[in-house]
Amino acid sequence: MKILMVCMGNICRSPMAEGIMRAVLLERRINAFVDSAGTINYHEGEAPDKRAQKKMEEHGYDISMLRARPFIKEDYDKFDVIYVMDQHNFQDVISKARNENDKLKAKMIMDEVFQDKHIDIPDPYYGGEQGFEKVFQMLYKACNIIADSLSVK
Repeated sequence: MKILMVCMGNICRSPMAEGIMRAVLLERRINAFVDSAGTINYHEGEAPDKRAQKKMEEHGYDISMLRARPFIKEDYDKFDVIYVMDQHNFQDVISKARNENDKLKAKMIMDEVFQDKHIDIPDPYYGGEQGFEKVFQMLYKACNIIADSLSVK
């Protein structure tokens, strides 16, 4: 299984999701590959936002080694599922789809928690500490549900 996490800049939500998902899978001994990307390339090559790193460290996760990269249409060939953080990201990812099979790979990550409710993970970039904690809690819940579904396969 190959999983891609996608947000806008790939410096807050998607690297947090990647870090949580990697750790949860490792903890459960589930063999899967996880990566992250952004729908824009403004931060390409940058480490995750310092506030995201700090929040993850508070919960025992290190994402300092991750680097932002843009989502490209070839990601559809490399990944089995592409989890996006919000509706805007979903539309951006779908716009790069080459066919229906590509489109079926893109999913809202919070649909794993609240099926077909299309709940956005809010972008904490312009917010404070509470925003990053809220994002962490939402992603932690979603990643554990994803891992649950993988462990029964």
